[in-house]
Amino acid sequence: MIEVIEDVRNEFKVKVTDKLENEVISFLNTNGGNIFIGVNDKGEIVGISGNVDLLQRSIKDRLKDNIMPSIVGLYDVILKSKEDKKYIQIIIARGNERPYYLKGMGMTPDSCFIRVGSSIQSMPSDMISNEFSKRTRNSLKNIVSPKQDLTFSQLKIYYEEKGFKINDNFLKQLNFYTDDNKFNYVAYLFSDNNSMSILFGKYSGTNAVNLIENEDYGCCSLIKATKSILNKLEIENKTFTKITYPERKEIQLFDYEAVREAVINAMCHNDWSKEYAPKFELFSNRLVISSNGGIQEGVTKEEFLQGFSLPKNKELMKVFRDLELVEQMGTGIIRILESYDKSSFEFFPNFIRVSFPFNKNKFKESNNQTIIKLENNKLSEIQKSIISLMSDSPAITQATLATLLDVNIRTIQRNIKELMDLGIIERIGATKKGEWKIIRK
Repeated sequence: MIEVIEDVRNEFKVKVTDKLENEVISFLNTNGGNIFIGVNDKGEIVGISGNVDLLQRSIKDRLKDNIMPSIVGLYDVILKSKEDKKYIQIIIARGNERPYYLKGMGMTPDSCFIRVGSSIQSMPSDMISNEFSKRTRNSLKNIVSPKQDLTFSQLKIYYEEKGFKINDNFLKQLNFYTDDNKFNYVAYLFSDNNSMSILFGKYSGTNAVNLIENEDYGCCSLIKATKSILNKLEIENKTFTKITYPERKEIQLFDYEAVREAVINAMCHNDWSKEYAPKFELFSNRLVISSNGGIQEGVTKEEFLQGFSLPKNKELMKVFRDLELVEQMGTGIIRILESYDKSSFEFFPNFIRVSFPFNKNKFKESNNQTIIKLENNKLSEIQKSIISLMSDSPAITQATLATLLDVNIRTIQRNIKELMDLGIIERIGATKKGEWKIIRK
């Protein structure tokens, strides 16, 4: 049995029908939902047979080719298995360019549909006109980039690493142009050089008074900035070892996978049109991630916390999905809530904030046999690269390391200090004529 009932959010289908596009459109034009294929009206899994991979591709092609405006980034087609039977779940988000309609038929009641209860209905003409008048005209793809001399070498490298072939249509396929063929704001965010600061602040206490570290990971491709933030948080994520004889327990400062989902959610769903980036703050007792823009229209807090995803920036979502930073829609919030309480989320009219309390608080025990030791969970990629380069060239300078690793000198200095504090490397001899020694790896 499926664990949901057929209602305004869920539709059961024994097999794919010629009305599939109509069903999907009804969810796009209402509040999103799921279509389960291989499930009967009672919610029983009857399964699907034949070439399921071919069926998945066929569904994706139909939805991509037969619905307007483009719904790329607004749906997932997932193969699932239960009770030794395979079925397909199509996850559909509420679209932000309503009304959606059947391609070639225009915006008419015959091609625009809405979800009413567990069935679909034609959208009335007055509703079509009203939805069209409210359609988001200032979406990122329609905002002209403040700079037009953009380059994308960083983004192309990331795509090539994932096996994509870069051709002359690469930028057009990513919707990097406005209708009058100018670079749009999506292109600006993914370009090598932009003016979007993405700040990381570290404080010595529990409030934003004593700032001890302030880094700007922005002004580059949004993908590079995201990876830099994730790398920094991986470095900061320590492991606490509690030894209470005869047991030894280890726990990380925070759940990195949950935090990773929150970082990517902040990047993908941030309201970039206001030219404010997400903010990342590390306090002595918690990590706080804030993104601009509240919950989208049509979604309640309860629905948001149940994983109903409405991508604010589907062009950003497409790139993040291409590069496998996002797996499927809606799972990010669910993944966070597997490790943290709903109270971690705070909702405001103009931004959303999520706080991750540190796990070290669980070790506050008055037990003389308890020893709490703070140590790095694992080395970051940049630290591994530093060690490798030092092994090959013990006399290598910090400036050369910064050049080879394409980071600033402060990043190199910070990582070297952490490696020295961990007893992994040490400096032998004078500053200018000395060498690096690898103590342990």
